[in-house]
Amino acid sequence: MSAIEKTGGIPEIKIVNGIPTLYVENAPFFAYAGEVHNSSASSLEYMEKCVWDKIEGLHLNTLLVPIYWEQIEPEEGMFRYEMIDGLLAQARQRNTKLVFLWFGLWKNGESMYVPGWMKQDSRNYFRVQKINQEKLNTISPFCDAAVEKDATAFSNLMGHIREQDEEHNTVIAMQIENEVGLLGSNRDYSEAAEEKFAMQIPEKMVEEYGMTGTWTEAFGEDAGEYFMAYYFAAALEKIASKGQEAYPVPCYTNAWLKQHPWYAGSYPSGGPVKDVHRIWKIAAPSLFTLAPDIYVPYTVDIMESYSYSGNPLFIPEVRKDAATASYCLYAFMKFHAICYSPFGIEDLGLLPEEVEKPSAEVMAALNINPAVFMTEGGREYLGRTYSLLQNLEPLYLKYRGTGSMQCYVKKSETDLGTYFRFKSYQAVIDYMPTVTAKPLAAGVIFELCENQFLIAGMMSRIVFSAMMGENRKVAVLKLQDGKFEKGEWIPARTLNGDEQMMISFSDVPSCLYVELYKY
Repeated sequence: MSAIEKTGGIPEIKIVNGIPTLYVENAPFFAYAGEVHNSSASSLEYMEKCVWDKIEGLHLNTLLVPIYWEQIEPEEGMFRYEMIDGLLAQARQRNTKLVFLWFGLWKNGESMYVPGWMKQDSRNYFRVQKINQEKLNTISPFCDAAVEKDATAFSNLMGHIREQDEEHNTVIAMQIENEVGLLGSNRDYSEAAEEKFAMQIPEKMVEEYGMTGTWTEAFGEDAGEYFMAYYFAAALEKIASKGQEAYPVPCYTNAWLKQHPWYAGSYPSGGPVKDVHRIWKIAAPSLFTLAPDIYVPYTVDIMESYSYSGNPLFIPEVRKDAATASYCLYAFMKFHAICYSPFGIEDLGLLPEEVEKPSAEVMAALNINPAVFMTEGGREYLGRTYSLLQNLEPLYLKYRGTGSMQCYVKKSETDLGTYFRFKSYQAVIDYMPTVTAKPLAAGVIFELCENQFLIAGMMSRIVFSAMMGENRKVAVLKLQDGKFEKGEWIPARTLNGDEQMMISFSDVPSCLYVELYKY
């Protein structure tokens, strides 16, 4: 496809000039989103009072909302969709798209949201066992009966969504489960799992890795995690593919990241961490991407590692402090993100002291930096960035994937700036120091033609100069602040005198138009 083409019908992922792009309602769609807290969507009244009103003014176009198997199928084989229909109505009333998060068999390494009739029937729906035979609160992916029940419920749900929403396209994607894997064990040691573990590895693994033998013979110390990755992925494939037969909207799943102390089971073993993406890709081809939930300080490193050919960047959970605005701009402009979604988005409608934060013990147990739960500055800067990105879309779609669009962000305290080359000019970007409750240095430079640039950014300074070895000076012919709206630059002021001496951006995300000349 050589240009942006329009499609119709069900939301889908299209490859446009080599870049995976979500299409909704006949056009490319970028999800400027937020994810609500885990229990917010269990009550329509709560959503009305405590979520929708709190996100007004954030310029979100998408909300990520959990839906719960235990509410949808409270009695076996009896499905209830009042909550789903209510959420669809609330979103349409506010012209907001939805990504539903299917909290089915697994959520955060446990089976918290399965219906009561399944929780209480541990004979038919058996749990994972550790090596000492201790049972975990996680239904085993080797329990075919449980996986089949989940797939049936999800398929029924998708059929209902299609009946209610195909003409509206309110639901643009579905998340399958949430942060699957095993905590506290590298693998399942139940009888069903032991039988599979002793077998020869599946043919798909033979083809992918060029290995043969049992899991231990093929993969040694990694055998337990690789084994669980394959069978968790196979379970999600059964669920996703059956659901997509009913309504084929894009489906993905998300990862609790691998982090200190780094061994399988300290993070959910078998979940889609980067080390086992090869396995997930061959075992779960119905998932269009594997998404990172980012609660680590090395945010940019995670965005880069989860953004590669065949795995478009989709961020369903991320921090919501002021720095999130900078990472948001970088995610879309640098990595062509499909979605960016801070978690607990309704908190940005509260005063910082009103926000409930996990205890220090919980954050230590989950190995989460407390800074990711700060909200100071988050509302103001994220809202401005979402608005800015929406207005930049025509320019972004024109220049993405070319050398005429270059993006930057401050990656760490020792990262002082960067350097870009364009056709006739080079640019040095200096990053301003980090300030509490303000965004990090970030921006994007569009080279409109040889000497004209549109720059959007924050907390940074830019100096243009002649190319290396060219004995000429560079000066500003025109400098304007303003905004890019509906594909056109709308100037506010023309800057000159001492205001033209430095091209700089404060903490407020904004745009500048620059014309240069040489002498």
